Amino acid sequence: MTIDHPSLPPVLRPADPPRRALTELAARFGKEVRGDTADVTLSGITLATADLRPGEAFVAIRGVNRHGADFAATAAEKGAVAVVTDEDGAEIAADAGLPIVVVDDPRGVLGALSAWVYGTGAGDPLPKLFATTGTNGKTSVSHLLEGILDQLGVVTGLSSTAERHIAGQVIVSRLTTPEASEMHALLALMRERQVEAVAVEVSAQALSRHRVDGILFDVAGFTNLSHDHLDDYADMEEYFEAKLPLFRPDRARRGVVNLDSASGAVVALRAEIPVVTIATPSIAADPDAAAQADWVVTIDEERQNGTVFTLAGPGGRSLTTLVPVIGPHMAANAGLAIVMLLEGGYAWERIAETLQRDGGIRAYLPGRTEFVSGESGPAIYVDFGHSPDAFEKTLAAVRRVTPGKVLMLFGADGDRDATKRFDMARTAVEGSDILVITDHHPRFEDPESIRATLREGALAVRPDGDIHEFSPPEEAIVAAVGMVGEGDAILWAGPGHQDYRDIRGVRTPYSARELARRALRDAGWPVPEPRWTVPYTD
Repeated sequence: MTIDHPSLPPVLRPADPPRRALTELAARFGKEVRGDTADVTLSGITLATADLRPGEAFVAIRGVNRHGADFAATAAEKGAVAVVTDEDGAEIAADAGLPIVVVDDPRGVLGALSAWVYGTGAGDPLPKLFATTGTNGKTSVSHLLEGILDQLGVVTGLSSTAERHIAGQVIVSRLTTPEASEMHALLALMRERQVEAVAVEVSAQALSRHRVDGILFDVAGFTNLSHDHLDDYADMEEYFEAKLPLFRPDRARRGVVNLDSASGAVVALRAEIPVVTIATPSIAADPDAAAQADWVVTIDEERQNGTVFTLAGPGGRSLTTLVPVIGPHMAANAGLAIVMLLEGGYAWERIAETLQRDGGIRAYLPGRTEFVSGESGPAIYVDFGHSPDAFEKTLAAVRRVTPGKVLMLFGADGDRDATKRFDMARTAVEGSDILVITDHHPRFEDPESIRATLREGALAVRPDGDIHEFSPPEEAIVAAVGMVGEGDAILWAGPGHQDYRDIRGVRTPYSARELARRALRDAGWPVPEPRWTVPYTD
């Protein structure tokens, strides 16, 4: 496996992209053409001049502060062959010297346009496509899908919050779901490299902002819905409605819906495609309703190295296996992945026999309750969770496999949904014995103010709690390790797989996993080798 790890991950394209005539693009998508399109061919499409390659079309979209057409001259200098934009953008880009195709809504047409450019639309030959949406668990399900597919001997691709994978190559992700132009280019590259199946994490924002337009998924999965992203949506109802389009026939052929959260039943009811349901009654909001799901996950055993569960469904089918991550919610994610594969056409017997042969699911979930400590000393789990629901589930899972104290270390995102901070602090202090508040991505907010809000929330719930505050995180993890010992555990929530902190718009190199190992090592505890070592380069 090769790993590319630059400071800003590259946008991926096929090595031999199709060549498309600009006149045909204009005929299919344009309402007006300015300039000469004759004899012009393009080999790709992009929204960003930083990623533009010679021979591509530049799509100029109006942003919050500027119109993308302001950068048309830069696009021309970098080898763009045309501009696709709206009428205002066409006026701005007029002096760039490039032919211009005018469309009503550049972002709205981007998915269809990208699918046409790269030949990745619904009728084109593509790998089998699996999409997962929901508040929590999207990344885990995506990596579990890929892990099981690997075990089945399938050449895989993946697009998640954490990473992009293409037939063994691993690249750190930029966005949970790439922009439509990048997404279609990625699918074209995967097809070129003989990828047979792809797991894609689909956020609500991706659906709202047209990032998966033009893609027809074979199977769509729904994990759950809980408080998050109210910086992007007016309320929880709007946030929920943003996810529903994935379960329409123009987006997916079939669906698998988890009923553990109350929203699951509504998704199953309102889906416009055939769906099957799955649930884990022991953690479901409505255990009785969950027990009536088509597929039921039962937790058999919780261990420090994973969770043993049984998946049972129609026709008396049943398998017992292990997911290599702690927590019933992770067993629920694994069950969802298995049923999605079944709905995607992979035989039940093949899946069951493979998991039995291998002694469980072999998947690496970067930064998802990732165990980074050694065989002795305090257990340290690094997790990407950044919502109250994720905190509650993961803390409970850590508690059940920890004989001693549980220390929670966390911070909150700056310039993101501030309405969830009190509930994050409440859940953190209620589920831990010791709470350590630190910084995460302050972005352009004052980190001291963020910490003060979290501390206030925690003290409101437990005024006599064992609550500490340290900044920066490098100091916080050292202090946290000094507060625990053999048999205790630290859950460091927030950073997960990420290798940077966003401080006033600058991506500062940073790895919670490495910082945790260093703190253990300095305290005299044994430390395992990391899964891989990749030098950071600017």
